[in-house]
Amino acid sequence: MPRRSLARLYKDEFSGYSFASFQKDLIAGLSVAAVALPLALAFGVGSGAGAAAGLIASIIGGVVIGALGGAPYQISGAKAVTSVVLIVLVNRYGLEGMWFATLFSGLLMFTIGILKLGRFIAFIPAPVIRGFTLGIALIIIIRQMDNLLGIHTPTTETAAQKLVGYFTESFTINPQAIILALVVIATMLLWPKKWNGYFPSTLAGLILSTLLNLTLGWSVTTITSIPRTLILEQHLSLTNIPWTNLSDFIAPALTLTALGSIEAFLCGAVGSNLTGTRLQVNQQLIGQGLGNIALPFFGAIPTTSAMIRTRVAIQSGAQTRLVSIIHSIILLIVMFTFAPFLEKIPLAALAGLLMVIAFRTNDWEAIKRIFAKRFKTDMIAFSIAMLATVVLSLTDAILLGTFLAGAVFLNKIASIDITVQDVDIDRLKQRGIETAGNCKHIRVGFLTGPLFFAATGQFDEAFTNLKDTHALILSMRGVPLIDTEGLEEIQRLHERLRRQGGTLMFAGVHENARAMMERDGLVQIIGEENFFWSSDQAIVEAERRGCPFCESEINDSSKNLAA
Repeated sequence: MPRRSLARLYKDEFSGYSFASFQKDLIAGLSVAAVALPLALAFGVGSGAGAAAGLIASIIGGVVIGALGGAPYQISGAKAVTSVVLIVLVNRYGLEGMWFATLFSGLLMFTIGILKLGRFIAFIPAPVIRGFTLGIALIIIIRQMDNLLGIHTPTTETAAQKLVGYFTESFTINPQAIILALVVIATMLLWPKKWNGYFPSTLAGLILSTLLNLTLGWSVTTITSIPRTLILEQHLSLTNIPWTNLSDFIAPALTLTALGSIEAFLCGAVGSNLTGTRLQVNQQLIGQGLGNIALPFFGAIPTTSAMIRTRVAIQSGAQTRLVSIIHSIILLIVMFTFAPFLEKIPLAALAGLLMVIAFRTNDWEAIKRIFAKRFKTDMIAFSIAMLATVVLSLTDAILLGTFLAGAVFLNKIASIDITVQDVDIDRLKQRGIETAGNCKHIRVGFLTGPLFFAATGQFDEAFTNLKDTHALILSMRGVPLIDTEGLEEIQRLHERLRRQGGTLMFAGVHENARAMMERDGLVQIIGEENFFWSSDQAIVEAERRGCPFCESEINDSSKNLAA
């Protein structure tokens, strides 16, 4: 499917747009806003920047990214996946550090989109992504235990350190906070699915928990403040950019970029399956990049594609990207109109919501399949990614995961299948191919897979024993690429055969491999006359040229008879 520009996306979306289409977008926008409101508040609190920062992120992100994104169905907003990075940044560098990392990440995403490098996101293996997802879910659950228990424990760099602290620190649990959290959890788990289409369980849970707390007058921590402004009092400006230690933000910015890009790709895959409309990944990254460049100047947290909100939009009948903009307008109206009630939402209730969302973001069926079927490589990749995410900082886990993804990828593509066979004359005759003789010194090597540096060891081992070989024919129709080390291995094999009086021939060489061989001069060295369309043609030609080993055997036989 060809790539489409933003102008073409708009033309395709709004061609034949009518008032009936707008009504569908309006209903879908209302549904998405109902789902987005509690999530935006929860992720804002979970990031350490405050509920208002999450709400404004969804408002601004919904407009900017919605207008400039790569698909009509993609909804963006504050996400749990980024909140685990942000809370560490806020604790270490303050809000200014979080804002600058967001700005830097936005610039990186924009650059990736402009350079059309978005497709490389798909190279990260699914087990690694699932390991990250489960690890991030565990981090969210661990870091929300303070709010759920109504306590405050020392901040830590990693979730593992935080978890250990619950067994070593002394604190007094607030049972009222636990009850409020359980109200939300129970509501989300027991709420009938068919009711979600009319009223989302997340919003119902927060309302019930808040009303219970207001009715009983319990002493629990609440959101406390929702400013009636789009630009928060604390926001990024050119004067508070941490110019002196910019290098400290490279790794966090790369982490946010990686997480945001992966979320965009995964969300696009879900949306594409539901609608049949393919996400233009590079355009989506351009939109996300510009959105995240703008957000710090409003005091908001970063945003990325939101799978739950996108699914709700599609299932509610969304027609165009106006749904994202409508949902932002509704959130803006709610922020200005219902701020006094939003300020009364208990943090324990938001903690319960975050824990359920964290659990549900995992693809448990896929994880179960990996372990049930005992796919060893996938099991190892998943487990390392998950444990690294929890035990290390998320930035270190991303670096380890990137290395792991590369290792898994190389392991899968480095395997080249090589089968060496003698010529079966009878089989050739059955196919109507007549040969000049019955030479037993012609061998055919069937190669399948890329011949590059990681596979040269297998290549060398497969052709160790080539004594008395008159012609070795390499059938390379299944070799899509060769690198320079693969070319060197072929040349060494050619020289070894030539020294013992043999010939290296080729059959069905893939055009990409042939281009590399020509560029390297290997075709000229081996000789154009040794390249054939099929191995059958090469076998016939090798027989026609005559075999010195066969001639030697005939001469030896004649001498023995004469004696």
